[in-house]
Amino acid sequence: MEITNTSGRRKTSVARIYMQAGQGIITINDRDMKSYFSNELLETIVNQPFTTLDAVGKYDVRVNVRGGGISAQAEAIRLAISKALVEENAETRPALKKEGFLTRDPRMVERKKPGRRKARRSFQFSKR
Repeated sequence: MEITNTSGRRKTSVARIYMQAGQGIITINDRDMKSYFSNELLETIVNQPFTTLDAVGKYDVRVNVRGGGISAQAEAIRLAISKALVEENAETRPALKKEGFLTRDPRMVERKKPGRRKARRSFQFSKR
């Protein structure tokens, strides 16, 4: 029984996963996925790579995830799972790539600039 180890990132979230063949149990930060993600949509996001490949319930996944919000964490986990599935079987790559699950979303929060109120928003201008 081989354990596949990969990581996925989104915004400031970093997800490290350990995947192996099993009954489909997904554990996130030592908690069940249902208790970790209160929203059903986030559970769907995490399961998307398995649904695409009809592999739901074939792998046990143990996840350590840090940083960001729960939405970004779900997308980081999705990327990590997709990378692990490709590492396990290279023939799954085209199907996952077509869905966009292997692309790291590069959008991050822009830093605040000096002399500005936010990253781009300036202070209110007063002529007089």
